[in-house]
Amino acid sequence: MLKNFWYACESSLAITNKPKQVVMLNQRFVLYRDSQGQVVALKDQCPHRGAALSLGWLEGDSIRCPYHGWKFRADGKCVEIPANDPEVTIPRKACIDTYTVQEKYGFVWLFYGDLPPQQRPPIPPLAEFEDPSWHHFFLDFQVNTHYTRVLENSLDMSHLPIVHANSIGSGFAENPRIEDYKVQHENWGVSAEVNYYNHTKPKGLFSHFFRKKQSEVNSKITFYLPNITRVESGSGAVKIINYAIHLPVDDNTTISKRILLRQFFRFAWADRLFINYYNKIYTEDKLVSESQYPRVVPTSLAQEIHVPSDALQIAYRQLRQKYLAIGWGINANQSELNELNRYQAKSPDVVSVN
Repeated sequence: MLKNFWYACESSLAITNKPKQVVMLNQRFVLYRDSQGQVVALKDQCPHRGAALSLGWLEGDSIRCPYHGWKFRADGKCVEIPANDPEVTIPRKACIDTYTVQEKYGFVWLFYGDLPPQQRPPIPPLAEFEDPSWHHFFLDFQVNTHYTRVLENSLDMSHLPIVHANSIGSGFAENPRIEDYKVQHENWGVSAEVNYYNHTKPKGLFSHFFRKKQSEVNSKITFYLPNITRVESGSGAVKIINYAIHLPVDDNTTISKRILLRQFFRFAWADRLFINYYNKIYTEDKLVSESQYPRVVPTSLAQEIHVPSDALQIAYRQLRQKYLAIGWGINANQSELNELNRYQAKSPDVVSVN
């Protein structure tokens, strides 16, 4: 996992004036909206005895701890301890870590790291989100493995006719070969353009939108640091974009928060049809991704075998390794992670990112 990047941690609509816990990067955060409608993000851990502030309540723009009632302002500073005499000075260490947030593309993005504002990487682009010629909807999908495997699955081109033989990839089975392609360097990422040739119509929903049995599908697949993939595909009037934020909840859980856009059949009532179809596709991927070992992509390229069609995944691994090498990695504390898992198992009402 990497620091010094923006993470789309939750839907904007999900953050209200009621504290909500978000779990990501092996850590707990609490988010809420203040009286001005601005999102506040704090570490979800009272510095007194470690209680989750997300179980507390708001008073104005401040949040109360559910254990001993300590009151914290939006800037993280404790301003009241009920058990103390009013004349007793509040300890200087009685404060909580705060995080910068912004809202974009229907998500709350939290910056996790220590870079000053002018040096922070931007949120990756999705200009089509505001373009009325594109219809968009959202879909979250959980995969129980490390986010690096889930992310690489979205970049992988050669698995389509194999894993998705009974859905979107059925038309590629006759000729599964991937032509050589060139990896392009993007701002904070890499991309590649690849053309496929459908020899038959895909199975399922998309078969209704491919007029010809044989068609060429043009795709551009992009990775943006730290955890975002963007897949643009088109054949004739059928054009789609799959913008996916592969959120690392912990070392064994990933929530792919997807914005799915299409330039055809732009009826909101049809979203349910597409959601069902995409869930089928992602379930096919899930079975394979959860079977991979080791669960984290290896740091050394020599630990796995590579072929020409893997060029984009190799570029991703090299880019990720570059920022791990300069100290932007996040070291998970396994004992804290185990405690977190036990806490969630005993507390079904605690809200996670899914």
